[in-house]
Amino acid sequence: MYTKTRSLAVSGLMIALVTITVLMFTCRAASTGAGNSQQPGPQSVSAPQQSYADVVDRAAPAVVTIRSARRIRAPQQFPFFDDPFFRQFFGDRYRNSPRESRPLVERALGSGVIVSADGHILTNHHVVDGADQISVELSDRRTFDAKLIGSDAPSDLALLRIEANNLRVLTLGDSDKVRVGDVCLAVGNPLGIGETVTAGIISARGRATGLSDGSFEDFLQTDAAINHGNSGGALVNTRGELIGINSQILSPSGENIGIGFAIPSNMARSVMEQLMKGGKVRRGRLGVGIQDITSDLAKSLSLEDTRGVLVNSVDANGPAERAGIHPGDIITAVNGKRVDSTNSLRNHIAGTPPGTEIALTILRDGQERQIRARLSELPADRESAASADESESRREQLGISVEPLTPELVERLGLRRGTQGVVVVGVDPGGPAAEAGIQPDDVILEINRQPIKSATELRAAMRRSGSRPALLLVSRNGRDLFLAVRPK
Repeated sequence: MYTKTRSLAVSGLMIALVTITVLMFTCRAASTGAGNSQQPGPQSVSAPQQSYADVVDRAAPAVVTIRSARRIRAPQQFPFFDDPFFRQFFGDRYRNSPRESRPLVERALGSGVIVSADGHILTNHHVVDGADQISVELSDRRTFDAKLIGSDAPSDLALLRIEANNLRVLTLGDSDKVRVGDVCLAVGNPLGIGETVTAGIISARGRATGLSDGSFEDFLQTDAAINHGNSGGALVNTRGELIGINSQILSPSGENIGIGFAIPSNMARSVMEQLMKGGKVRRGRLGVGIQDITSDLAKSLSLEDTRGVLVNSVDANGPAERAGIHPGDIITAVNGKRVDSTNSLRNHIAGTPPGTEIALTILRDGQERQIRARLSELPADRESAASADESESRREQLGISVEPLTPELVERLGLRRGTQGVVVVGVDPGGPAAEAGIQPDDVILEINRQPIKSATELRAAMRRSGSRPALLLVSRNGRDLFLAVRPK
């Protein structure tokens, strides 16, 4: 009897506990639901995707391997045999021997992206630069000879064409919508091992490396593994759209360390369309020298922040001068779009067709103004490109980068108050300036006895010097010295 009563009591207690638990859970769920209807909680981060195989299936067939070759003449083993003095002893037995004059073949390996079903392929300029022969291997192992439609060194892009139809195409996405942290895939043929896919994220936007021509860089940075042979390959998003053309890596060893750069698809689209139409790229030119605004400059100019870019020189008879832009003006926006750096302004202007009228928002003497300017065409040669819209005026003539003197620089370098000139901020180790002994922080005061106060005046003085060595008066560590520089 006792056992039965105890069993019944335990059973009743268990039933009661279950009932209470169900009621508590129901009340809690109702309370939570009511709370959510009034004020939603924070969104949870979605679980990572387990496979990108479908994306690869769409993208991989549109990525190709590109092999290029060019013939170069081998240097003579004994070039002094061309000298008449030595020929009187040795005659012509060693001169122009077949073994010494036999041309060598220089080969390059890269990747490319099919952008039209009738055979147009985007790749890097440096993959096909100077090539005598270009071949394209598709993912199905078919190989075609390729024709170079056009190549653009400043953007490091080239457009090829093969005789094929109904090819798989990679759709160009909108790189302006790419965000830091987005997942991306790099597709190419690294080190010639065969088509390879690597994954990563977008690490940064708007990067400029200066590793190549450097004129118009607006790279997407990624940690997706990129190695030699990936150049010209595809950077795609998780929808299988092309968001970039892989172009460079930054590495002390020359191999991937997780810092790779891709040309944004919107820049690639603009260059591609112009190469298709006319075989060359036309760029807009404003005709100003510009520099980024540092915190020290912002303080000296009584600015609240460092937004915008500072105009340090204006080309004579250029669009900016005709529009009324002055040195010292601060450009804060173009057509209403905010300007954050010299790189972004340069790329914006260059990406606008010549002849276009643009609206500039500037600050002058603390007052905001609106100025309209009609762009001219940026000359295609590297020297003119640098003179038109480069902030640091990297010059092939001397192999230096310069900036105008500011009061802060005058004080830091221990110069006399009122000193005018340009300060050297970079020196190409293999350039004429380095050979002559010019160093960073040198201040160039004169060229050929003519005072200079800006990068524009420096360029003009060098042009007047022509091929003759230029005499530079340089201030270094409180003393002046003359240096003779023979320009390239």
